[in-house]
Order: sequence, then structure tokens, then C-alpha cells
Amino acid sequence: MKALGAERLLLVSGKGGVGKSAVAAALAINALRQGRRVLLVDVVGGGGLASHLGVGALDFTPREVRPGLFALSIDRSKALLEYLQVQIGVPGLVTLGPVARAFDALAATAPGIREIVTLGKVLWEVKQARYDLVVADGPPTGQVAGFLRAPATIADLVPAGRVRAQAEWMAEILMEPEASRLVMVTLPEELPTIESEETLAYLAEEKLVGSHMIAANRVLPRLESEAVGSGVAAEAAALHRSVYQGQQSWLERLPPDVTLPFLFGLLTPGEVAARLSDVWNEQ
Repeated sequence: MKALGAERLLLVSGKGGVGKSAVAAALAINALRQGRRVLLVDVVGGGGLASHLGVGALDFTPREVRPGLFALSIDRSKALLEYLQVQIGVPGLVTLGPVARAFDALAATAPGIREIVTLGKVLWEVKQARYDLVVADGPPTGQVAGFLRAPATIADLVPAGRVRAQAEWMAEILMEPEASRLVMVTLPEELPTIESEETLAYLAEEKLVGSHMIAANRVLPRLESEAVGSGVAAEAAALHRSVYQGQQSWLERLPPDVTLPFLFGLLTPGEVAARLSDVWNEQ
């Protein structure tokens, strides 16, 4: 297994429904238990990350949800305002108004604009070093390549100046193997496996992130004993064995660095994240 080390950024992605937000929360909890000061960022919104933390809705201002663990949800309008003020040095902006409308028009025609504003917020927090680790619950597999490629896209479009300089340091952080890692969450099933393979192949070819690891979620254990005879128990055991065997074939095709269990029973989202964090520590 590729053990997590001293990374400053963990970007979590995966096909929708694979448990990406639960894994992101588990990674943040794991780092917190190691004594690290952590910022957890909800990049795409939706509220799933907040539920795994057991808190109400997150906003753009970092909120300390546990001692040493902070969380925020990116609001693109506020991220744009911060980007223009802090990164680009546009003074005197209080509300977006005409600037936001101009940005929307530009974003509709220029590739990478929306992504650079969102990614810029994440990487700015990494660069500021106010936290030991930033964990970003990122876009799904279908969008993460464009998200990570945004700095290169902007650098290709802008020949010089502040915007290009910002894109360059963002790309440098992403490409540092010891600083940034993509955590690809998948399931041992056909569609998540294929999407993960395609995304990882593209990222490797384009060289958009320093390193990656694969976390297979909801993996069934091998049954130690078999139910014999007939009845519900025997049928359940037969189904378990069938699903287990199918999962193993997909795990062989895309070998994971970390294997996370299928959690049975009635569990709250917060309990799911805590248990996944426990398992991650054991591997």
C-alpha cells in the first residue's frame, strides 16, 4: 500500500455514488488523529461532506468542526471575489456585480476559467500553510481531469502577467509528488473501475498531479464458513460468495492501494466516516 506521508494536499475523486465524500472525511479524521491541523474542503457542494462530519451546512468561511479540524464549502462567487482581490490584486471590490457578469460571459467562452477559480481557492490554502493538510472532496471522475488541467489551460491562454504567474505556481504545487496526491475512490464493479482506469490513464499521460493512490470502497470479506442446507442463511451466504467473487475480478483488474469494507447495519454518515478512518489506520 502507498501509505500517506507528509502530503499537503489530498484531492479525492471518484465516480458518483462510490463514497467519495465519506473517504474524504475519513482521511481528514485520520490526519487529525495523527496530530495534524487539517482543512477539509467541499469543492462541488451538495452537503454530503457536512453530513459525514455530523455538522450543519458549511459555508465559504472555514469552520472548526472539531479541535484542529476545519471545513468549508466553496462558493464560486466568493471564491472569484477572493481570487480577484488576493491573487490578481484588483482593489476595492466589495460585491461582484458587473465583475461577476463579465466573468460569467468570459467563462462561457474561455476554457478553464471556472475551474481555476475553484482550484485556486484549494491551492491558495495549501500555499498559505495555515494547515498541515488540505483534503479536498473534489469533482467526480468525469470532471476531475479538466479541474486539474485548469492551470495548464490558463497558462496556454495567457502569455504573461499575474494570471499566468498564478497558474504556474498552482501547477507546481499539483505536480510535487511529495506535496499533492490524488486519491481515486472506486468500487469493485464494472463502471467505477472503467471510469477510474480511463481517468488515471489520462492524468498519467498529461502529468497533471504529483502522485495518486486507489482506494477500493465497499469490498466484501471472504466468508470464513459456509451456510449449508436451505433457507435464508444459505441464500445469503450464496449471494455473498457470488458478489465476493465478482468483486475480486475487478480488484485484480485495478489493484487498490487501500481496501475499505462494505459497512453493514444502520450507520449514520458520521459513523461511516469514523469507521473508514479506523480501517485506513490499520492498513
